[in-house]
Amino acid sequence: QVQLVESGGGSVQTGGSLRLSCAASRYTESSARMGWFRQAPGKEREGVAAIDTGGGSTFYADSVKGRFTISQDNAKNTVYLQMNSLKPEDTAMYYCAAGSKYAGTWYWRGNYNYWGQGTQVTVSS
Repeated sequence: QVQLVESGGGSVQTGGSLRLSCAASRYTESSARMGWFRQAPGKEREGVAAIDTGGGSTFYADSVKGRFTISQDNAKNTVYLQMNSLKPEDTAMYYCAAGSKYAGTWYWRGNYNYWGQGTQVTVSS
């Protein structure tokens, strides 16, 4: 069992930045994948970014490419999501997730076994 705890959400104005953190109770093996998802009211949960903890490959949704960066600190069992140039459409609850990189596409929520409780990000215009 892996427990994930997100932090770092908050309220910012358009163009601002936030850094989300996801601390894992135990770090996943080299075949693991850590993902960030978000869900706005009335919308489906969508993949934002993911990182393969072993090889370090990263993946991004088109809507956040060039603005968001996912990274990891293995010594701290933590994955980060640096979010720059935030837009009102980035407003959502953001969730950290853990799964296997062999489970399938990075952006499908069904390929992740463990989820955090979420942290709210609100971007005002």
